[in-house]
Amino acid sequence: MARSRPRVWLLAGCGAVLLWAFVGQLVAVGRLLALFGLAGDAEPSPPPTALPPRRVYKSNGYLKVSCNGGLNQMRSEICDMVAVARLLNLTMVVPELDKRSFWADQSNFEDIFDVKHFIDTLRDEVHIVKQLPKRFGPEDSNNILNMPPVSWSDEKYYLHQILPLFSKYSVIHFNKTDARLANNGISTQLQLLRCRVNFHALKFTPQIEALGNKLVQKLQAKGSFAALHLRYEMDMLAFSGCNHGLSQEEAEELKRMRYAYPWWREKEIDSQAKRLQGLCPLTPEETSFILKALGFQKDTLIYIAAGEIYGGEKRLEPLQAAFPKLVRKETLLDLEALRQFQNHSSQMAALDFIVSTASDIFIPTYDGNMAKLVEGHRRFLGFRRSVLLDRQKLVGFIDLYNNKTISWNNFASSVQETHRNRVVQPSCRQKLENKPKEEDYFYANPHECLANSRFCSRTKDAISVSLRAVGRNSINTSSFNLRRQLKAHEPIQSQKIGSAAAHTSEEGGAISEANGGGNYLGEEKARRRPREAARGEAKVEHSDDDDDGDAISLSFSLHQLPLEEQRELLIW
Repeated sequence: MARSRPRVWLLAGCGAVLLWAFVGQLVAVGRLLALFGLAGDAEPSPPPTALPPRRVYKSNGYLKVSCNGGLNQMRSEICDMVAVARLLNLTMVVPELDKRSFWADQSNFEDIFDVKHFIDTLRDEVHIVKQLPKRFGPEDSNNILNMPPVSWSDEKYYLHQILPLFSKYSVIHFNKTDARLANNGISTQLQLLRCRVNFHALKFTPQIEALGNKLVQKLQAKGSFAALHLRYEMDMLAFSGCNHGLSQEEAEELKRMRYAYPWWREKEIDSQAKRLQGLCPLTPEETSFILKALGFQKDTLIYIAAGEIYGGEKRLEPLQAAFPKLVRKETLLDLEALRQFQNHSSQMAALDFIVSTASDIFIPTYDGNMAKLVEGHRRFLGFRRSVLLDRQKLVGFIDLYNNKTISWNNFASSVQETHRNRVVQPSCRQKLENKPKEEDYFYANPHECLANSRFCSRTKDAISVSLRAVGRNSINTSSFNLRRQLKAHEPIQSQKIGSAAAHTSEEGGAISEANGGGNYLGEEKARRRPREAARGEAKVEHSDDDDDGDAISLSFSLHQLPLEEQRELLIW
């Protein structure tokens, strides 16, 4: 017995040696196969993207910002504050996100956005640190100024009012950052930087991107789909005071909520007056009427990009009955996939943002921050189809139809005619002197960053820019070289612009005219078939209406170019 024990240990030791030798051989063979490209069909990892060179400058101090509002409002605030930091040569601290508002989302910046990508992408513009140096602790509060900047301010305000404060303070903390930079009157360089932050630097975390893309793939596997931003959550209705179609009990509940939040300034609100002015979100029932009138078929796949609808499934019944293929992220994904995002409204909103920008058509029922940011993003991606509803006219049509004053056919034709020219297309922002809240929002139409910016700069926004739905039998007549044609109109030297092929067609017409203003989704599906649609139409006409005697009227169908050429036309 005693003699057998050493033999057992000897056998066990030899077995272990042989096992490790076998594992070593497998590893070696795997490396050899990989070296000669024989290890399966897996594609090699792309080489890491080279970082832009770091901008070297003497920092005037630290800028700390605390954002306020929902995800998309905070997104625009971050873009603004990066531009301010660049303007004043400051070192920026990674922004803090709102944790105190209605949503009470405790997400930090790094929970929603890829913080490393954010810092690296902007290193050639602004030095960004994750936190203030430890020397700026509570005991050094005299060296930190907490303040909100003035709303809708231009560069002069920041240069003349804020920059001198850094001679006394090492850190300035902007504790409110909503709408603190003007839409217009900002240098082209800073406008382009705002776009760069928005479209490139603010990238969602890999977890959010993966789940958002999974949603998109599930939807696209079913065919074309529309994203409906149904802004009918409790906070929206309470804040706006819109209670059309609600019970008296529900209206009182919303009113109590409005009074519970002191920073919601408006307390007593005439709901009916606001609705008739077009200042209320459409109800789910009203939305069903509008979609049917626009030509959406009953089998249309519609994704609801929204939080919890006030009134739940009961409130959605009219819309669900009209469009049975109505889906939400909660119905497309299992509970386990969404578990990590629950109780984090901003992370859930990020998923809706990804789906909305990727959809075949986007329709917001209220022009809030998400609607505007998605609209701008879809413009950047090649003017993807978005329909901007005219709520003021629509509620009038709906009331006439409900009162049996007009027939369904008259109602539908009125809705279609109203929105004939309300499909997103290249255009210049409308500027209103001293009315920044009423003028077109920069992030909804950042025309300085899009292919039509030169025309906006050249003619002081007195330009007609419209898309055309061009048939597949269009004839290529010439090469329309934007660089050559518009060389005299370049606003800054650092901008670059590509070229596009010009086409003409007798079948061209307004987008909403392609089938009588009807099936928007069908048009979009046809438009996105590769190589089947015409490449684009460009036509330039001159008139003497402009101050310079050389106004330009442009029709340019950018959205029909291949994606690579669309991006080539974007000014960077």
